[in-house]
Amino acid sequence: MAELKPRLAPLDPVWSRVCSEAEDAVKDDPLLGGMIHSSLLHHPTMEQALAYRFSFKLANAEMGEQILREIADQAYRNDPELGGAARADVMAVYDRDPACHRYLQPILFFKGYQAIQAYRIGHWLWTNGRKDLAYFVQMRVSEVFGVDIHPGAQIGRGIMIDHAHSIVIGETAVVGDNVSMLHSVTLGGTGKEDGDRHPKIGAGVLIGAGAKVLGNIKVGHCSRIAAGSVVLQDVPPCVTVAGVPARVVGEAGCSNPASTMDQVLPAGCSSNS
Repeated sequence: MAELKPRLAPLDPVWSRVCSEAEDAVKDDPLLGGMIHSSLLHHPTMEQALAYRFSFKLANAEMGEQILREIADQAYRNDPELGGAARADVMAVYDRDPACHRYLQPILFFKGYQAIQAYRIGHWLWTNGRKDLAYFVQMRVSEVFGVDIHPGAQIGRGIMIDHAHSIVIGETAVVGDNVSMLHSVTLGGTGKEDGDRHPKIGAGVLIGAGAKVLGNIKVGHCSRIAAGSVVLQDVPPCVTVAGVPARVVGEAGCSNPASTMDQVLPAGCSSNS
């Protein structure tokens, strides 16, 4: 692997950095060597490493690792955007999560990142007409990671889901680029309606822990949704909403809330006022 890095570095700096960090991690704690070699250093590309993680984490008695690995390899081979989004997601987590100190951490340890990459393969299956297999991926992601994302949802790149427990994203939801959300967020419907029934989240939005955004509504770009809020109406761009039901309580406070991850309400504002 050391011989490959000079060749790969100018072409794939993210993967080159992951491999360098992986080698350092093995030196620091040799007991991790087996896992790190099988998950990262054994693979010549990031796509192959992600396909391995996908198959290893989601395999069960009904669907073995080999079949899932073949599915993931085919997805990454046929859709280069999957690998590009995976790299953007790694950089987003590293940039926004203070608990993330190395690029390899999301790939190996963070279930929010792993769930999003598995969803992306499920979405590829869905858009290619393999819907039953996509549902299988959705089921296993929910069982393994506690994250339930319908494979029909459309999610951009540069996504960070912190902690990620109990995330629910519905079939017709759309999530723009560079969005951050915390645990227990729901992008759901309001009842038994069919058709286009889930939220449309603009780019750069920050969604706080436990927030519920319900119905076919729009959340404007670079807005903030305070923790615990229930959003039932459209949200303008570049504002902060809070409360049950949520209302505008001020400006977003910065040009890119999803990146700064600042969840403090404007002075004098209360989600209950």
